[in-house]
Amino acid sequence: MLMRLLSSGLAAGVLAGICVAGIQSVTTTPLILKAEVYEKAAAGHHHADLTPSRLHVASGAPVVFAHETAAAAPSAPEDSLKRTALTATATIGAGVGFALMLLAIMLASEAPITASTTTLWGAAGFVVTGLAPGLGLAPELPGSVAADLAARQIWWITTAVLTGLGLWSIWRWRTIGPVIGGIALIAIPHIWGAPHPAQFASTVPAELASHFTSSSLAVHAILWVLTGVLAGSFWDRQATPQGTRV
Repeated sequence: MLMRLLSSGLAAGVLAGICVAGIQSVTTTPLILKAEVYEKAAAGHHHADLTPSRLHVASGAPVVFAHETAAAAPSAPEDSLKRTALTATATIGAGVGFALMLLAIMLASEAPITASTTTLWGAAGFVVTGLAPGLGLAPELPGSVAADLAARQIWWITTAVLTGLGLWSIWRWRTIGPVIGGIALIAIPHIWGAPHPAQFASTVPAELASHFTSSSLAVHAILWVLTGVLAGSFWDRQATPQGTRV
């Protein structure tokens, strides 16, 4: 069973990651490159008026520019080929992680593993890690002002966990009490509210930022659903000739 999980997860994750990396190269990556042009152009003009310290004084909470230190970070090479390779590697790694996690949770839940069920669970994975957190903290381009990193991470993790528990409660019991409880769990982090700076500012046009947000969520959804489809398909291919599971 373990070998089947590992082989199915690795195959599905790698293939899905390669496909989505190709999609990223023509969707989100060009938008990031455009945003970096605006960010560099603004750095010599009014960046000093939007420093984290100024916003800290104004709002009472620390805020930072998203990717503010990217230009100085050695892990962010300017070479486009290296950038593409690093992005593709990260995407493939995410695909493998998604696939292994998906199959492991389904096995632990004793859920039937088929291409159709893993597709549905993959869609749920997108809701948990993409859609629900994105309602409060949308994907942002370089040059955007953001709240304290630790506060955002805590809210993101809390939202993902509560959303997962809420969906699980709704799916597992499907009666009025657990359904209401599941909906409440999903709603709690949004009622509480995601951390945001008192002032919103960005060096990129709003149209570019909104395009990136929608594109990022769409790519995230494709990765999860495609991973689910492939994980179930590879799992089914490893059934014994007698139709039993190994």
